[in-house]
Amino acid sequence: MNNIKNKIKLALLLITISVSFGLSTNAVVKAPLKTPAAIQKTAVSVPEKVYQPANSLDIVLHPTKYLNKRVTIRAKFDKFSTLGLDYKPAYRSSDKYITFLIKRDDVINHTVPLSEMKNFLEREIAEKYIDLKTGDEIEYSGVVFSDALGDAWISVEKFTVLNQQPKEENSPKK
Repeated sequence: MNNIKNKIKLALLLITISVSFGLSTNAVVKAPLKTPAAIQKTAVSVPEKVYQPANSLDIVLHPTKYLNKRVTIRAKFDKFSTLGLDYKPAYRSSDKYITFLIKRDDVINHTVPLSEMKNFLEREIAEKYIDLKTGDEIEYSGVVFSDALGDAWISVEKFTVLNQQPKEENSPKK
C-alpha cells in the first residue's frame, strides 16, 4: 500500500514538473518581441580623423614610414597635373581625380616641383581652385595610400588655400 502511495506521489510530482515546464516555455514563446522602433537607439560617435603635421621632404624620403598614415602638409602650390593618374599599382582614375604638385622646400632660387609626391584631389574640388598660381600657399590633409616606385602617393581629403597671390588684371594700356 505504501508502495502505491509513493508511486502516486511520484506521478503527481512528475506531472506538476511537466506542467510547470510547459507553462514557462509557453510564456517565453509568447513574450512580446521588441520591434526596431521599440529598441532604444544608442548614439554612435564617429571619431574625427586626426592628421599629423608632416614635412613634405621627409615624406618623400621615407614614404614607407608614412604609409597608411594621415598627414597635414603646408606647402607652396606648383601646378595641377595628370602625373600618376591611372597607374595600376596606385590607381586613381583620371576621370575622377587630378594630381597637383607642390614646390620643393629645399630649392629657393628656382621653381622645382616635388614630383616624387603625387597628391590626388577629386576633380570637383580642384575645379574650385582653378585660378591657383605657382607660389600660392596651401595646406592639405590626406592619407599616404601607397609607396609605389618609392614615391609617396597621397589621397587628399582636405584642401585649403592659405595665401593666394592677387590676380593680375589685364587692362588695356593707353
